[in-house]
Amino acid sequence: MNKNIKLAVAGAVLALTASAANAGIIIPAGEWTLDVGGNVNMYTSWTKNSGNTVIGGAIVGQGGVGNQPAINTFGNGLLPNFLSFSGSTRQNDLDVGFTISLQPSVANNTAGTQVASNGAGSVGNGGLNNRQSFITFGDKSWGSIKVGKDLGIFASDAILNDMTLLGVGWGATSGGIDSLGRIGAGYIYADWKPQIAYTTPNFNGFQATVGIAQAWSAQNTISAIASDARNSNVAYEGKASYSFAANDVTGKVWVSGISQKQVLRSSGGVAATGTIDDSVAYAADIGAHIDWNGLGLTGYYYGGNGMGTTTQFTNGYAAVGTNIRSRDSDGGYLQATYVLPFKTKVGLAWGQSNLDLADGEAVATQVKTNSMTTVGLYHPLTKHLNLVAEYSNVQSESRAAGSPTNTANVGSLGAILFF
Repeated sequence: MNKNIKLAVAGAVLALTASAANAGIIIPAGEWTLDVGGNVNMYTSWTKNSGNTVIGGAIVGQGGVGNQPAINTFGNGLLPNFLSFSGSTRQNDLDVGFTISLQPSVANNTAGTQVASNGAGSVGNGGLNNRQSFITFGDKSWGSIKVGKDLGIFASDAILNDMTLLGVGWGATSGGIDSLGRIGAGYIYADWKPQIAYTTPNFNGFQATVGIAQAWSAQNTISAIASDARNSNVAYEGKASYSFAANDVTGKVWVSGISQKQVLRSSGGVAATGTIDDSVAYAADIGAHIDWNGLGLTGYYYGGNGMGTTTQFTNGYAAVGTNIRSRDSDGGYLQATYVLPFKTKVGLAWGQSNLDLADGEAVATQVKTNSMTTVGLYHPLTKHLNLVAEYSNVQSESRAAGSPTNTANVGSLGAILFF
């Protein structure tokens, strides 16, 4: 099973038993060893929204007028379906490998709408995604290099240690089909990026990764003039971690960071004017996870400038007069899980993401905080098959007068199988 699927499974022991972390289907093929692995999952979710406020950057949408019914959806969880095909070999004193994966959706919904799920046949079949396509080469004496598309470096440990990785969290709150776990309510999405990265050897538990990745443009900055980084810049990302084990205690501590320059561009025939302050957006985080006799504890915090909230660089800047100025953001989550005597893992987690106003920015209908509290049950029916039940209360608070808040209550049931 490829590296990041293994990481996903490793992170999933917060929600499952460690027995789920197995290799895929190993196939010897001459000089190569092939590995086919992945997972299949589906959840049905019910979401009840309340509050009818338009909030920019909110993860909870409007609840509608009057007593609206709960919305039901069928779809994948935060971890999508994965069909991953990897190969490894040793050539010229190098460990060489590749990974290609596909992520087919189980939903009939077309993106952002519920209509097709109730239509005739499968006219609204969900799409096919590609999140991984990379090669690696290196040696245990000096490390390894990755070239291709894979999970981003910054904030990757935050999502891999999130117990909703194998569940739903939030995502059906606006009537869409995607489940987004705790993204935007405790951490910023690491995303899947084209990148070139170097990872050191493991020095008695210590390991570090540095790399450059495709830059994302700052979005929702101003309707006519946006910030752009796609053609001239790269994102610089890195992380370091230390894993340890002592008697019955195992754990990991990590830090990561990202830095990227944003520039103005013209859009829609409107010339770019003014200046962009704090054009170098950046963020850093710190986290820790500990396991002891069935008890798992996770703590995580991040902060940044121009980084935005939920997804990278979204709402990270604001138009103030003739200038575009950066907004500060921060957040984090706390999580506790415990394996009961009959192997069911119960989890409780709370997280929040905050977005500040830029210097000189007037108070508007921008989001102030997105937060989520989740209770989950994760039961291993077999070594590979797990049943999942979750309930989440999600809130988006506006900066408008009176701090109006949209709320969603999300309940989900489903199953996930690793192979």
